[in-house]
Amino acid sequence: MSYENVNSTLGADFRLANRPPAAPGLATRLNALLPSFLARYGLVLAFLALWQISSTQGWVNPSVFPPLHIIVSALWDSLASGALLDDIAISLQRSGIAFVAAVAIGIPLGLVMGQAKIVEQALDPLLQFFRQTSALALYPVFILLLGLGETSKVFVIFWATLFPILLATIGGVKEVDSKLIEMARTYGAGRLTIFRRVILPASVPAIFVGLRLSATTALLLLIAAEMIGANKGIGFQVMNAQYNFQVPLMFAAILLLALLGLLANAVLVLLQKKLCRWSQPNA
Repeated sequence: MSYENVNSTLGADFRLANRPPAAPGLATRLNALLPSFLARYGLVLAFLALWQISSTQGWVNPSVFPPLHIIVSALWDSLASGALLDDIAISLQRSGIAFVAAVAIGIPLGLVMGQAKIVEQALDPLLQFFRQTSALALYPVFILLLGLGETSKVFVIFWATLFPILLATIGGVKEVDSKLIEMARTYGAGRLTIFRRVILPASVPAIFVGLRLSATTALLLLIAAEMIGANKGIGFQVMNAQYNFQVPLMFAAILLLALLGLLANAVLVLLQKKLCRWSQPNA
């Protein structure tokens, strides 16, 4: 074999050995993701499968627990016909206004109470008293003061969503590492700079925990508020379907609320990942 043939053979072997590995195929990626997917959602899938089988096989009364495909069909028909679209818009408006108001008041007040000890000592007893009082127990009082209109419904949701945000913000401020504050002071940072560059960023993860809890609370209180003195909304549709024994439609409205709650939580989680990349373990 000539020198040129040997050289070309060695060059081909070298290129083959240093060729980047082929990208994993779709089947390989699915096999890698399947265990984590089952570990996270396996129990949910098993619960849904048990519901479907037990209802279709007659293990439970299908008139009380309809099969899942009938519930999904009722939900799809209601959305396609536009019957639930107005209710969704009204419910989101009520919970959205209350949630935004709770954020606008809870976060600034929590930041102040977390830093100013005298303010916390003055407001904490009152805060703890009202926090232990159920918003549903106060709902009749709100109705007497504000009437049966939109104001009382929005206010009871606001009242319930305020405290998770407020307490999470106070806790987040108090958990800021004091060494970071001392280091900032050592480098000559003023109080405003310390607040903007140290306290506020370190409190954001805890604040988002309160936001996620409040978003869930807003949807829960929304149902109770719309079950009393309302003629529109998803909660009203749940009660109306129950009164008329439209069980699939009732479960469809409940399923819709669950999906809206999951969507709100997913949006907040995504926003937290965008704003708090430094706090992510794998960032």
